[in-house]
Amino acid sequence: MAARPGFGRRAFAKSALTVTAAGALGAFTATPAAGRGRRVVPPLIYSTGDWGARPPREPITVLDRKPTYIVVHHTVEPGNGDDFSREHAFAISRAIQNFHMDTRGWIDTGQQFTNSRGGYITEGRHRSLEILRGGTQHVQGANVGGHNSEVIGIENEGLYTEEDVPKALWDSLVDLVAYMADQYGIRPEFIKGHRDFNSTQCPGDVLYARLPELRRAVGARLGVAVRRPAEWPLLRPGDTGPRVRTAQRLLREHGARGVPVDGVFGPATEAAVRAFAEANGVPQRTCHAAAHRDETGYLGADLWPLLAAGRDARALRASLAA
Repeated sequence: MAARPGFGRRAFAKSALTVTAAGALGAFTATPAAGRGRRVVPPLIYSTGDWGARPPREPITVLDRKPTYIVVHHTVEPGNGDDFSREHAFAISRAIQNFHMDTRGWIDTGQQFTNSRGGYITEGRHRSLEILRGGTQHVQGANVGGHNSEVIGIENEGLYTEEDVPKALWDSLVDLVAYMADQYGIRPEFIKGHRDFNSTQCPGDVLYARLPELRRAVGARLGVAVRRPAEWPLLRPGDTGPRVRTAQRLLREHGARGVPVDGVFGPATEAAVRAFAEANGVPQRTCHAAAHRDETGYLGADLWPLLAAGRDARALRASLAA
């Protein structure tokens, strides 16, 4: 396994109540959230102590409220290997934490939980398991740029741009997301992919395409109807079609006169997207390791609302989804 796998996520804004991480590696007795009946059996989740995590560099931030969204990611590296053991899952968790702390400079693992290809679920950021079991607060992580106070994130081991997830990973993902949704009262339509917030392909085209299936599976566990969420599309260099044409028109309205309105996401459109993101202070960088394609120049959920300024954003989003 590579010494520096690409599990990097954007840094997060510090806010709200901070608490110490003392005792986070020890056992504890969780108390269910008051006044709520439980419908989902908790899955087996291995704690930071189980996989030998380093202590966090600073106190963990715990927000005195519930998260709004459950967000699905893929790790990209170390790829889609065939080691489905628990020991491998623990090694992946240690590698992620080392990369986030030593290379990214973060205080701890960025995501709250990690799901291995073998279906083993591990706690990521310290205290995430304890706080999830309580069901009333939220450990703030670092896995969705600009939204870390709102989201609880799950990294799924592997690269899912073309290949599907293993059954063991899928089953454990359903179990974990259903448990999170039950604990926090999160409706299935608030189960998202990373690309629903930032201009990134994460969690990969294949896994992202299965999110409606994930929402239905969780809805069935919770006994609730599933509404279809409205999302901004992700456009990438090489894409073609009417969505690209719409983006080109909007870019031109914002001053990118050299962009053709031909429905082809070519070099001129890519350069205009990069310039528009920079002008608006939207970070544009690869979501993972430098060994994988740099995602700068992608047009996603953090840029569409800015392009739609002065228009009916809801109507525009609906038209793009049609």
